[in-house]
Amino acid sequence: MIPNKVYDILVNLLPMIILFTITTVSIRVITAKYAKEKIIVYKEIKSLIYIIYIFALFFLVTTTDFESFSNNFIPFREMTRYEVTSVLFLRNVIGNIALFIPFGFLITDTVYEKAKKCNIFITTLIGFITSLTTELIQMNIGRSFDIDDIILNILGTILGWMIYHVLHFLSDKMPDTWPKNIIKAISFASLIVLFILLLIFGYLRVI
Repeated sequence: MIPNKVYDILVNLLPMIILFTITTVSIRVITAKYAKEKIIVYKEIKSLIYIIYIFALFFLVTTTDFESFSNNFIPFREMTRYEVTSVLFLRNVIGNIALFIPFGFLITDTVYEKAKKCNIFITTLIGFITSLTTELIQMNIGRSFDIDDIILNILGTILGWMIYHVLHFLSDKMPDTWPKNIIKAISFASLIVLFILLLIFGYLRVI
């Protein structure tokens, strides 16, 4: 049986995903037709998943943990008060890191695809701006600002950058006869599955 919180997030996200997908695909197909541009299905699906991921990530981090309303501007204060083996540590520390791993991956992939390079500074900077903006928004909608969340989100972003470059290195070492695009797609899909699982976990009430 699906837990109520998991069911709620699926219900809330589904209309947005359907509307956005239909609108985006329609615009992309029509634009490509008139511009006589070749559509690469793998890249189109990847771009669509990227944006849906950002929407879902923002929805998650701005609609959970309503119990906390106190701001924290002291680094490491919140994350160090959890027992390492506790569910709260897994949810609030490991969860905040893991949720931004796909984000770091997609930033690096997007920049690399256009510029053929993406150093750790660029990925970290975008991760910092995104996390900081999210925390400032939370502080202004009746929720709380937590500097520790920013630190953990940045760490997750950096791990995503590292994973991308490891996979890119391994891809370059593969024989030319191997289906590299399929392997990349599977790798990316695995990260998205990880995000979905963490999304569900984040919505489960800690008992």
